[in-house]
Amino acid sequence: MPSSLSMVTDTRLAAADTLADLRAGQLLDAAFDRRAAALDARDRRWTQELVWGMLRRRGFIDHLLAPRVRGGIARLDGDLADLLRLGTYQLFHMGSVPPYAAIAQTVELAKRRHGIGASKLVNAVLRRLDRERDELAPALPSDPVEALAVELSHPRWLVARWVARWGAEATRALLEANSREAPLIVRPWGVVREQLEAMLEASGVEVHEAPLVDDSMQLAPGTVLTSLGAFQQGRCFVQDPAATLVTRYAAVPAGARVADLCAAPGGKSVELARTASEVVAADASEARLQRVQETIDRLELDHVTAVVCDAREAATLGTFDAVLVDAPCTGTGTFRRHPDARWRLRTSDLAVMAATQRAILRAAADAVAPGGLLVYSTCSLEPEENDAQVEAFLADHPGWTLEPPPEGAVPASVLDAGRLRVLPQRHGTDGSFAARLRRGAK
Repeated sequence: MPSSLSMVTDTRLAAADTLADLRAGQLLDAAFDRRAAALDARDRRWTQELVWGMLRRRGFIDHLLAPRVRGGIARLDGDLADLLRLGTYQLFHMGSVPPYAAIAQTVELAKRRHGIGASKLVNAVLRRLDRERDELAPALPSDPVEALAVELSHPRWLVARWVARWGAEATRALLEANSREAPLIVRPWGVVREQLEAMLEASGVEVHEAPLVDDSMQLAPGTVLTSLGAFQQGRCFVQDPAATLVTRYAAVPAGARVADLCAAPGGKSVELARTASEVVAADASEARLQRVQETIDRLELDHVTAVVCDAREAATLGTFDAVLVDAPCTGTGTFRRHPDARWRLRTSDLAVMAATQRAILRAAADAVAPGGLLVYSTCSLEPEENDAQVEAFLADHPGWTLEPPPEGAVPASVLDAGRLRVLPQRHGTDGSFAARLRRGAK
């Protein structure tokens, strides 16, 4: 519906304001939740499609815009550039939006936010794109890595890293996987899969099989999970198979006392609670921990406790039979879910994250009882954050060993030399990595 303050729709205002928050350093999910809070479910879904879709295709959109903006898009104010990107995405990727509406709404937004001169620029550029749509076939750069980066909208430096590691074909498959919408996948709680499936289908929800994890279910796009009785009654929670596999790989023994460090948003704590006698879900962020507490309350988990604690001070929590360190990371395995991350990431972030992970891993080891288990995991694809961390830890801690999971804990296809390695381009899920580290009994 149009805003009461202008002819610009509330959905497009929310989209533009979300992108402004991203430029200010905020994360996409939190910014969107705040800006779209007043929208109904249908408008929220439409706005999410616009924002997430534009971010997934931003590199190629810029390639379309560059020759049509005098001096290049980089010279424009950041907000105006994002408005042009949103307008272009509506023109070419949102069939529900007539071209005249995409242009008129974007022009009005530009006028409102930047004045008449900016609105004339937007009008000229978008009308030209619309006029030329049937002849649009912009030449890609001659450099193959640059061409891949432009065509599939990823930073060149990251594409170059992946091509060097996996080759061009596998990297293309990864970039294409990152360009697809992340599905909504749920796990049963307090019921078996068949019972949850029946509850969801009774609510009119279309249910499909999920990759790699037999009792998870993929829900139809656009499903408003929070409105469903099964969710409200605590009979399911959201978790991608890549995250579920981390806890299955961990194979924590029944009755164990477990700490889940860096626990937010809490899905792994829930999975650990299936067999553990006690789970301490710790996170340094009180705000993020609130989401964990909401899940604990909704699922009525009386043996899971949410605690504010920096993982680098894990020893203050006591000692545990098993400790899961789901370390903060660059998140390169979750780009389909967090498309803003690819544009925010810098090469220097790898070194910064690796240093933080090293400190957390060492601190977490002090919270593991003799003979206990330390599981290190990330949602990154980068060696510096994964294998290199494990090798460095084992070199510095001679009393520890890498221990593969029990036979059958996870599919053989996700095991690599005893480590868990889930790849979007190979497994059709998010990416994840994990290693089981056993402490000596003395």
